[in-house]
Amino acid sequence: MDRSDGRRKRVLVAMSGGVDSSVAAALLVDQGYDVVGMTMQVWDYSSCDIEEGNGTCCSSTDVDDARAVADRLDFPFYVANCEAKFQAFVIDPFVGAYLEGKTPLPCVNCNTYLKFDHLIRKMRELDCDYLATGHYAKIEMGVGGRPAIVTSTDDWKDQTYFLFTIHPDVVPRLMFPIGHLKKEEVRKIAEEKGLLIARKKDSTGICFVGDKGYSNFIQDQVAPDLFRHGEVRLYPSGEVLARHEGVHLFTYGQRKGLGVATGEPLYVIKIEASTATVWVGAEKYLYQDDARVVQMRWLDDLADGDRVKVKIRYAHKGSWARIHKTGTDEVRVEFEEPVRAVTPGQAAVLYRPTGAASDLQLIGGGWIV
Repeated sequence: MDRSDGRRKRVLVAMSGGVDSSVAAALLVDQGYDVVGMTMQVWDYSSCDIEEGNGTCCSSTDVDDARAVADRLDFPFYVANCEAKFQAFVIDPFVGAYLEGKTPLPCVNCNTYLKFDHLIRKMRELDCDYLATGHYAKIEMGVGGRPAIVTSTDDWKDQTYFLFTIHPDVVPRLMFPIGHLKKEEVRKIAEEKGLLIARKKDSTGICFVGDKGYSNFIQDQVAPDLFRHGEVRLYPSGEVLARHEGVHLFTYGQRKGLGVATGEPLYVIKIEASTATVWVGAEKYLYQDDARVVQMRWLDDLADGDRVKVKIRYAHKGSWARIHKTGTDEVRVEFEEPVRAVTPGQAAVLYRPTGAASDLQLIGGGWIV
C-alpha cells in the first residue's frame, strides 16, 4: 500500500454522483488508499427535459451528490469542466452518425476521450498511482502475467463492452473496485455507510437525450436543411412503400414507426444514407453470417482464425465466431450461427474464456461497417 516515498498509494476516483462510483470510492478508503475524487461536468442538463439527479450522469445535481460523498468519507474532491470536449467527441459524432444512417455508441467515445484520456492526464497531474471508476468490470492477471480486463461478477451489469478502446499500457493503472459485486450488494454497502445516494436511480440509456427521444434530440442539434427526405423501399424487390423525412428516424432492426403497412411485420434491413433510402423487409433478412469490423483496438494478441465470443451490442449475450484479419486494423467476423441485426455504428467486441467460471477476458473491438 505504501509508495517508494513512504506515502500511501493515491487513487483518483471518477465520480458520477451515482451509487456505483460512490461505493468504489468508499471501498478504496476502507482499503487504506489515499483517495481523491473528481467529477466531470459534461452536459448542460438545463437544455433538455431530464430531471437532474434522476438517472443523469455528471449533472450539477450529480456533482453535488458526489461532493457530499467525498465530504462524508473525508477525501478531497474536484470538478473538471469537460462540456466542450464532450460536445466535440461525444455529442457531435453521435448526431453525425445518425445522419449517416448508423446507430452510434456514445458511451464508448465518452470512455475513450474523457474517462480514460482526460482523467488519466488528471491522474498524473495529481500524482496519483491509479484511476478508479465504478464500472462493472475486473482487472485480473491474463496470459503472460499482464493485467487484463475481465467481465464482472454481475453478468447483467457487466460494462466491459464499452472499454475496448482503452490502451493496454493504461490497464495496469486502472482499478474497478465493484467489479466483484452484484448491484444489490453495492447498494447495501452504500446504505451501511450512510450514503444518501444508496437508492438513487441509475443512469439509463443515453444520458443526454432525455424523454424527447433520439430523433427529436438530433433535430434540435441540426439545421433543418441537413435532413434529406427519401424513400422507404421493400427489400429485396425495391418496391417503393412510402417516403420518409430523414434517415435519422430509423435504425437497423426497427419494426415500429416505419410509416408503412403491408399486412406482415417489416423491419429496417439496411439504410443507405447516400441516397436517403431506407430498406425494409422480412425478419429473415436481418440475419448475417459475418461482419466487417474496422478501426480495431487490441488489448491482447489474437491469431488469425482464433475462436472468440463476440458481442455486437451491449445487451447481446455474445456469439461464437472466428476472427480473420483483413488489414492492419480490420477484421472479418465469421459467426458460427447467423446473428440478428448486425448494426453499422455499433461495436463488435471480442472476448476469450479465462478458464475461471464464466469470466471472459476483453481482447479488443472495433466498429461495424
